[in-house]
Amino acid sequence: MSSPADAPLDVRIVTGLSGSGKSTALRVLEDLGWFCVDNLPTVLAGDLVRICSSRPDVRRVALGIDVREGGFLSGFPGAVEALRAAGHAVEILFLDARDEALLRRFGSTRRPHPLSPDGDVLGGVRRERAALAPIRALADRVLDTSDLTVHELRRRMIDHLTRGAAAEHRLVVRVLSFGYKFGVPVDADIVLDARFLANPYFVDELRELPGTDPRVAAHVLATEEARWFLDRMAELFGRLWPHYLRDGRTYLTIAVGCTGGRHRSVALAGALASRLPATSVEVRHRDIDRGGAEGGG
Repeated sequence: MSSPADAPLDVRIVTGLSGSGKSTALRVLEDLGWFCVDNLPTVLAGDLVRICSSRPDVRRVALGIDVREGGFLSGFPGAVEALRAAGHAVEILFLDARDEALLRRFGSTRRPHPLSPDGDVLGGVRRERAALAPIRALADRVLDTSDLTVHELRRRMIDHLTRGAAAEHRLVVRVLSFGYKFGVPVDADIVLDARFLANPYFVDELRELPGTDPRVAAHVLATEEARWFLDRMAELFGRLWPHYLRDGRTYLTIAVGCTGGRHRSVALAGALASRLPATSVEVRHRDIDRGGAEGGG
C-alpha cells in the first residue's frame, strides 16, 4: 500500500508564447500552494517530480517551460508521457495571445523577444508561434490572454484551478490588535479605530487585566455603540468577502487599534474574528503586553 509520500502528484505544466502571461500564471499557482519551478529543462522534469513525490509536504507541482529551454520541442512529449505513465495527473496549460497583443506588451516593457535579439519582435513572435504549434496541440487547456489584464488572468487561473472548491480556504485572514502610540502596523490592509469604545483602563478592577479576559471584553462590548459597530463591521466583511476571493487574495490583514493596544482593540479584535466568514483566521495581539501604562487601553 502506498504511503502519502509515494502517492501520485498533481502536475501542471505552464507553457506558451513569450509575453502571454506565463509568469503571472506561475505566481498564481505559487500563491495557491503549488511548488513551482520556472525555466526547467524538460530532461529534468521526471527527476524533479520523483524527488517531490518522496516528500509528504509537496503534493502539487507546477513547471514553467518555454521555447528557450534547450531540447524543448524534442523532449517535451516524451517527458509528459513518462510523467503520466508514472501515475501523475498531468495537465498542460498553454497560454496564447494574438500578435498585436504580444507586440503591445513587449513595447510597453521594452524587453527584447527571446527569439529576436535583433529587435524584430514580430518576427520573433511568429517564429515562436510556429515552433510551439506542436506543443499547443498537446495542451489540455489553451488560454487566450489577449484581452485579459493581469488581474483578470489571475481570476481566470484561480477559477480554473479551484474548480468549485471552497474558495475561502485560499484566503488567510489575520486580525491584528495594536496600540496607536506604538504605531500603525505597516502591513495592515484595513485599519479599524476602537478608541471610541469604553476604556477599561479607568475601571480599577479591570485596569491590570488584558482584553482577552472575559470581564474586560464584556465591559468593552457592553454598550449599544460597541454592538452596533461590531454588527456593521461583520456585515461589511460579509458583503466584501466574495470580492476579496474573486480578486485572488491569499492574505488579508485587519488591524484594530486603541491607545495602548491592551484592552479595547484586543477585545474587539477577538469578537470580530469570531464573526468573519473565513475558515482560516489568525488573531494576534501585537501590543497586549506593552500597553497598560500611561493611560493606555
